[in-house]
Amino acid sequence: MNTIPIKAWSLDDRPREKLLAKGKAVLTDAELLAIVIGSGNREESALALSKRILGSVNNNIQELSKLSIGQLTKFKGIGAVKAISIVSSLELGRRRHFEQQEVKPVIKSSSDVFTILQPLLNELQHEEFWVLYLNNSNRVVAKEQLSKGGLTSTMVDVRLLFKKALELFAVAIIVAHNHPSGKLKPSNSDLLLTQKIKDSGALLEIKLLDHLIITQKDYFSFADQSLL
Repeated sequence: MNTIPIKAWSLDDRPREKLLAKGKAVLTDAELLAIVIGSGNREESALALSKRILGSVNNNIQELSKLSIGQLTKFKGIGAVKAISIVSSLELGRRRHFEQQEVKPVIKSSSDVFTILQPLLNELQHEEFWVLYLNNSNRVVAKEQLSKGGLTSTMVDVRLLFKKALELFAVAIIVAHNHPSGKLKPSNSDLLLTQKIKDSGALLEIKLLDHLIITQKDYFSFADQSLL
C-alpha cells in the first residue's frame, strides 16, 4: 500500500496542485477522485484509495456512478460524507451532459433517439419508460419519464402519455425503455404495448414513430426492424 500522504509528495504529484498548475484535463480519473474524497485512510493516501475504488469497477466511470452510498462506504476511508461527495460529483457530471442537449434536437434516425436517452437510462438497475414529444418538424419539444418500475418491467399509462402529447400539441411521439438485463430482444408485453400506443395515437392523429429498447451500449428500434 502507498502510505505516503499526498501533502508529502512533490508538488507535481499532488492532484490539487497539479490541477492548478497544469489544468484539469491532465489529471487522471484517480487524481480527480482523490480531490473529491480529500483524504485516504491510515494505510492509503487519497490517490491510492481512489485507484482501488476505480479498480473495483474496472476503471469505468459509468460503473462507478452505479455504486450506492452503502457500497462506497464499504471501502475503508470512505464514510458517508465522502460517499455523498462522490455521488454528488458524478451526478453533476451527468446533469452537465444533459444540459448540453437542452437545445431541442431534430430526430432524423433511431440513433438520434439513442443519443438523447441513453445517458438517462444506461446506468439504471430498474426499468424506466420515457417519451419524446415531437412537432411537425420532428423536433423534440419535450422529453418525459412516464413511469419507472422493477428489474424486468414498468407499468405504462397510455392515457397519461397522450394527455401530455395533447397539452404540447405534439404531432408525433417516440417511446423508449431500458432493459437492465442488457437483452435487446423485445418481450411479448413490449410488442403488445407498442401496438396499443400506436393504435391509440392513430385515433388522436398522433403518430408513434419508434419504440426503442435501450441498454448500456446498444439499442433495438421497432421502426428499424419494421415492427411498427
